[in-house]
Amino acid sequence: MKHTVSIAAILLLSACAQLPQDSAGLWQPSEQISSFAAEGRLAVKAEGKGSYANFDWTYQPPVETININTPLGSTLGQLCQDRDGALAVDAKGNVYQAESAEELSRQLIGFNLPIQYLHIWADGRRVAHAPYRILSDGILEQYGWTIGRTVNSEGKARILQLDNGKLNIRLVFTEIGMPSETETPERCAARTR
Repeated sequence: MKHTVSIAAILLLSACAQLPQDSAGLWQPSEQISSFAAEGRLAVKAEGKGSYANFDWTYQPPVETININTPLGSTLGQLCQDRDGALAVDAKGNVYQAESAEELSRQLIGFNLPIQYLHIWADGRRVAHAPYRILSDGILEQYGWTIGRTVNSEGKARILQLDNGKLNIRLVFTEIGMPSETETPERCAARTR
């Protein structure tokens, strides 16, 4: 009997492994993405060197704020986007501004980071009306990036992995839910200082 159960389990697992992944429901075009608040860990690898940090991220349209923190909770920097563009604040309080997050990342670190699309990809969607391709393994290709996503038991983002051949970015979500603030901000807090 033990052998029969073992063989049945092996056959079932091998049959499941051979089923093609249904990617028809994956990466639907973006619609209105709901507000969320998330926390987790961030890893960035560029040219063989890696950096690690924690993040807390709040998306409340029209404002999106990502804080990058040390493991002890000190803020290393903040990135914020609103209708007026993007700005970054470093640990010393210096503020840097640009019309888009992509332009700002290019100015500050020399790479175009797809920050303005992260909330869409984290939600398991693709940017609507933009070229894309879904690979057989369910990986999305868009804007020169490959984007992989795994979810937790509630269907929310667990891991978001991005790669463009030069940069590899991995966000591991430890919490994701609704923002605690009841009022939706209209502008980045750093603009009102």
